[in-house]
Amino acid sequence: MKNIMFGDKKNKITDSERSLISETVSIEGTINSSGAIDVAGLVKGPVYSKEIIIRETGSVTGTIEADRVEVHGHLDGKISGDDVIVGATGTVKGDISFANNLKTENGADIDGYIKKSNNSKSKLTGDFLFKKKDKKDVEKENQQETVVNKEALA
Repeated sequence: MKNIMFGDKKNKITDSERSLISETVSIEGTINSSGAIDVAGLVKGPVYSKEIIIRETGSVTGTIEADRVEVHGHLDGKISGDDVIVGATGTVKGDISFANNLKTENGADIDGYIKKSNNSKSKLTGDFLFKKKDKKDVEKENQQETVVNKEALA
């Protein structure tokens, strides 16, 4: 899967910098990565990464912010990226904002708005991804959420 469409050789990410969320894995929560992520399993929550590829078996429910985004599986959420590809087997239910390039292959399914943004400078730096949280951020994260099971009420 070394199909680098956009950029040049100096931007290639090696296999050692890639993380795989395999078909047997389900993750709930925020994901931060300064490298690349391949999603073949299920992710519920926002993803901030240099590069993300949602494989045919992969599904993400949440916002994606990355320099490069490829969707060959299912995404239910917003995409913000420099270069975005929605493959023939890809489904996006949400808005797409891109800075440089957008490619949609025959068969791609998009239900949302598409906007070319003027901001091509990436804000996804190591400091942004792994910044220390201040006391207010920690307090917000620790607040309890009330979740109601709608099926139980029926």
